[in-house]
Amino acid sequence: MRALATLAMLLLAACTEASVSRIDSRTFVIESGGIPGGSEGPNRRLAQRVCPGGYRVVDQTVHRNTPDRAAEEPGVFTNWTIRCL
Repeated sequence: MRALATLAMLLLAACTEASVSRIDSRTFVIESGGIPGGSEGPNRRLAQRVCPGGYRVVDQTVHRNTPDRAAEEPGVFTNWTIRCL
């Protein structure tokens, strides 16, 4: 039972992590997981990891609920397009 609970917690944590995709040599898209309250901390940490010399947020989109905007999972999703300096 404990192993099942631990596995469920790991799967839920994986759903809330931010992911990054490369657009060109210095431009990336960061898609966050649903975070209650809409914190931008995970996006900032990932942007600093991808661009250690600094970055600029070119575009930001924010929406509530799930990535496809269905009302099943609460949270605020923040997607950034960043450019490394």
